[in-house]
Amino acid sequence: MTIFHISLTFLLICLTTIYASAFMLLRWLQNRLIFTPKAVVLVTPATINLPYQEIWLSIPNSNQQRENISGWWIPQTQPNAKVILFLHGASGNMAAQENSCNLDRVAKLYQLGFSVFMIDYRGYGNSQGPFPTEARVYEDALIAWNYLIREKSFSPAEIFIYGYSLGGAIAVNLCLQQPQAAGLIAEGCFTSILEMAKYKRRIQIFPLNLLLTQKFDFISKVKSLQMPVLFIHGMKDTVVPAIMSQRLFAAAPEPKQLRLIPNAGHDDVSNAGGSQYIQALQQFFASITCEKKI
Repeated sequence: MTIFHISLTFLLICLTTIYASAFMLLRWLQNRLIFTPKAVVLVTPATINLPYQEIWLSIPNSNQQRENISGWWIPQTQPNAKVILFLHGASGNMAAQENSCNLDRVAKLYQLGFSVFMIDYRGYGNSQGPFPTEARVYEDALIAWNYLIREKSFSPAEIFIYGYSLGGAIAVNLCLQQPQAAGLIAEGCFTSILEMAKYKRRIQIFPLNLLLTQKFDFISKVKSLQMPVLFIHGMKDTVVPAIMSQRLFAAAPEPKQLRLIPNAGHDDVSNAGGSQYIQALQQFFASITCEKKI
């Protein structure tokens, strides 16, 4: 064997080792690429004159110390008001995303006559616990649901689940666990982490089906929904393309609605959408009321 062949073999071994190491590192740490939590909570519902109570939920069977979920309960004063469980996206915390305030959405939901319960997943805001994973945020959403059922005495049919961005994938998983929920609202949602990786054209040198352990496979789960669903998406969304909500809508069973908001991006649908956003919600809630009367 010549020096050239020895050098080439050595180079191939080095490249293979680097490739395999990078693959394993991405597989191990990919949740830190998906979740970008912030610990600092800059605003509260009181900032926008909403009444609220700070809620703390413990993690059942946790062996960790100081592991709990922080939530805000924003109650209506009138009796018999229904409730929305709000699940935020991957960045920031329940107070804010990178470029928008989740409380903007919550304020509009409150103005429509709903009580709202919102939480931070473990690792976000004031919630305490390990760094988020797909399994953990699913568990956190279920704990929040159980709080509304057991502590606030809501029936499943009185609870709507609202998921924004990644929160939509968390919400649809909860909907499959709780098929008696009143309905699902999914804003700015993607079809799956696999499709998002392809859309962003990142880590294409790796076999994605083997690499991804955090799947958030919304489009597979949406086919099994047993409740009304509303998809809302900004047509100028450059983070998650609107075609993904269109695909989710096509895969979902009836009853379902889709509202595409012109001139809205990923973070500003509730503001840029203005009356269109409010009308989409009103029509969705009204359609459910009509179906129940029939």
